[in-house]
Amino acid sequence: MSATRGKRVRCFVRTRPTPYFAKELIKFHDDKKTVTARIPKDDRRGVVNNQQLEWQFKMDGILHNSSQDQVFDEVASDMVTSTLDGYNGTLMCYGQTGAGKTFSITGATEGFYQRGIIPRAIAQTFREVDERVEQAITVRISYLEIYNEGMFDLLSTLPETASDASPMAIVEDENGVSVKGLSLHVAHNEEEALNLLFEGETNRAIAMHSLNKNSSRSHCIFTIHVESRSRTQSKAAYTVSKLNFVDLAGSERLKKTGSSGNVQREAMYINKSLTFLEQAIIALADKNREHVPYRQSKLTHALKDSIGGNCNTILIANIWGEASQIEETISTLRFASRMMCISNEPSINTRYDPVLMVKQLEHEIRHLKQELAMHDTLSNRAKVSYDPLSESQLVELQRQVHLYLKDDLDEIEIVNIRQVKEVFAMFKGAVKNMEGAMEAKLREKYTLLEKGEGVGVGLQEGVGVDGKGGQVGELDGQGFGVGVAPPSSKMANAPIIAAKKQKAKKSKDRASPTQPKGVASPTPSTRETPQEELTPGKLTTGETLSANVTPATPHAPAPRPTTPPPRTEAFEEFKKEKGSEIYRILSENKEILVNKKTLCKKLAQSVNETKQEIDKTRLIIERKRNERLEQGEFVDEEGETIIDEDEYELLMKLKDLKAGYRRDYDELRAVKQEVQYCQRLVEQCRQRLIQEFDAWYSESFLATDDPIASTMEGIGIRAGTVIRSRAPLEDEQEKFERLQQDLLDPDAAPFYNAKVRTEWRQTTNAAQRQPASFRKP
Repeated sequence: MSATRGKRVRCFVRTRPTPYFAKELIKFHDDKKTVTARIPKDDRRGVVNNQQLEWQFKMDGILHNSSQDQVFDEVASDMVTSTLDGYNGTLMCYGQTGAGKTFSITGATEGFYQRGIIPRAIAQTFREVDERVEQAITVRISYLEIYNEGMFDLLSTLPETASDASPMAIVEDENGVSVKGLSLHVAHNEEEALNLLFEGETNRAIAMHSLNKNSSRSHCIFTIHVESRSRTQSKAAYTVSKLNFVDLAGSERLKKTGSSGNVQREAMYINKSLTFLEQAIIALADKNREHVPYRQSKLTHALKDSIGGNCNTILIANIWGEASQIEETISTLRFASRMMCISNEPSINTRYDPVLMVKQLEHEIRHLKQELAMHDTLSNRAKVSYDPLSESQLVELQRQVHLYLKDDLDEIEIVNIRQVKEVFAMFKGAVKNMEGAMEAKLREKYTLLEKGEGVGVGLQEGVGVDGKGGQVGELDGQGFGVGVAPPSSKMANAPIIAAKKQKAKKSKDRASPTQPKGVASPTPSTRETPQEELTPGKLTTGETLSANVTPATPHAPAPRPTTPPPRTEAFEEFKKEKGSEIYRILSENKEILVNKKTLCKKLAQSVNETKQEIDKTRLIIERKRNERLEQGEFVDEEGETIIDEDEYELLMKLKDLKAGYRRDYDELRAVKQEVQYCQRLVEQCRQRLIQEFDAWYSESFLATDDPIASTMEGIGIRAGTVIRSRAPLEDEQEKFERLQQDLLDPDAAPFYNAKVRTEWRQTTNAAQRQPASFRKP
């Protein structure tokens, strides 16, 4: 197991952007690692004033007015790669409330380019997973919240999460620290992982006070669990690692925030846990301390691997660089300087698959047996069997041992070590049989007591005289005494035996406790986040698939016929008139899709032909190499093998074929992605065409006075109008996909897909929780 010894915690400083930055109090040096902070002198302390006015801190980097992508590239990019290599990693954000910790970790979910470290780390993780084709990598996600010293699973609201009545607990084993009862969810791609992130974010505890209107009221740990196995080698060893993103709740001064009630209680728990965290860090930095108080709080216990463990740990100290926040800024920088004194021992976490390990050991045993057989043959020994003895061999060996004990056999022929073990086992069995036979003979003549029970009583009562008048004592080395115990002795021992049985029964009851009735495990408190209303400029139901498709304009309703035409005839008419633009785009997309599929088929055929040609060339080269070896190789002065022109041309041909194969294969992958993209476009256009037709058909031919029936699909409404529907005909995912292909960066699609899916699930759950009396029929 490879390891990096004594790697200290790295710390970076990030400032919150503000137009009132206190340049006279906070100074960043030219090396971009040193920061000097000072506070104004307090004249109220008098002439003799020993107040410290200036502090200087040296960090690993300063992120002043840095963008989200710059922060990720500088801080977290290398940690994500090392996690896939098998190392554990932890990234923490620490600072006062409102300093930008949650923005650094999670970012703003409203914009793709404002996303934080976690979404970018997820994207890089799955990008590198796709590149590591020789490894089978499984990614799992967990999301833990520590709220008022209670642990909650932020992903427990998902339908696939199994309900567990037992409370969560932090456990330690040989593999490190883990949380028992915390659910793990497999993520197959970036979109699924982002969906889990956004689901957990909606369940977090937030509150408002004077410094932050969306203040996090809990510590949250988002963990990416990675398991990597080799596809090319059948090794029993595989690597497991985890990457923790810790969003610590901000420390607060109650006189500044003005908190009261429940918010004040939350602030007290937050400050208490952060104090315990700082105490653990101080203990770790002190080389003379033997005990580190990890178990003082849930936070320090859960982060035991991250501080002083086997993790690559990075701390981002978020500061608010205004003059009114200078005391909290200095406190945050002092905490970061203490963190830099902690040394971790990162190491690759290697596990072993027991099934593969058994197979490898069986193979090694067979190999060693073959080596022993070869050694016996070379030593002119008779064929020795190293397999377990058969029944007939055991019977023969038992007969020889019996004759040896009766002194009818001088020696037992020893063949192997297994036979020696069996002989000793038979000797042991013979001794036990002799002891049993001797004890049976004694019991026929005497009443035997266990050693220490009744021997003294028998002697005091004058009991223990054999038939010849001689006194019987304890047999040497036999473990029991001889004599007849009086009835009073047996009755005296009865309470002791009953007490022993009662004690054994109590121990058995404690060994198998039952679940107490009426006790329910704590569940995460339900904290609803108010839904954001649609405003002009955001995605509404009136927007269309692309810039080329315009929504239907409002028009005066024509007189409806008494009998509506068949939907098939009306659909053909709709495609020629009202839906002609969407139908034209659908036809064009279909034509492009057909062309792309044809190109994909040709490339696949070319790749297969090139692969066959590579295999044929390899066989020819292998045949020529074997012929050269049979005839004898020629070596030049430098020790290199000389080959003929034909073999050299074959090698060059193989090289060119491999290059062409790689080129065609990369092009084939790109075309396949384009085919999938075109298929989604075609499907979206088709769905849009059908939805527009349904709305047009209902408005033109069906007698309905419900205004929602004609506006549910966004037909004839003004841009920016908020549609309040009872049961949406189109979910947020479908509405969003109509615009994302033309207006968004392709890399942003998983981010927005996960965001919209989470918002849709929130809306559905909120609707289901509404009282039945408020729902319209």
